[in-house]
Amino acid sequence: MRSTRRFIVVNTALALACALPAAAQSASVMSDLSGDVAETEKKFIALAKEIPAEKYDWRPAPGIRSIGEVIRHVASDNYLLPASLGHAPDPATGIKAGDYKTAGAFEKRQATKDQTVADLEKSFASLKQSMQETTPAKLGNQVKLFGESFTTQKLWVAGTTHMHEHLGQLIAYARMNGVKPPWSQ
Repeated sequence: MRSTRRFIVVNTALALACALPAAAQSASVMSDLSGDVAETEKKFIALAKEIPAEKYDWRPAPGIRSIGEVIRHVASDNYLLPASLGHAPDPATGIKAGDYKTAGAFEKRQATKDQTVADLEKSFASLKQSMQETTPAKLGNQVKLFGESFTTQKLWVAGTTHMHEHLGQLIAYARMNGVKPPWSQ
């Protein structure tokens, strides 16, 4: 009798564990990505504030994004990627869903350091709101961006890894200009 109960309990637990993963994993993916974006946001904003305003036009070579352009590029993608999922970007940005040229124009806008940091902060707030509105049921939806098809989940993963790429770039630019990331002091 005791082994029968144990058998039932173990099999019931196993059945529940097998039934829950799809929804639980989907919710976990967005939770993990959102947490990662929040941590990356802190670093981006701290570093953007730490870099002196006179360094925002610095670039390692002609034709490569300047410090300010890297920061604005991240801000533009924080609007562009959610726009492809139907989240309207702030009209003041001029960014339109699926139109990379409008994101590029936002990136190249002349702006002060304070304006650039403010734009970055607003873009992260918008991005995080869009991520919160992504339900597990939407993660498998197909979306087109840059002429390619993605699932919503893949778009969020790609957007998050892309953000890390540019954080690394900004860290390198900062160090080349004698600025140490605040979190590594």
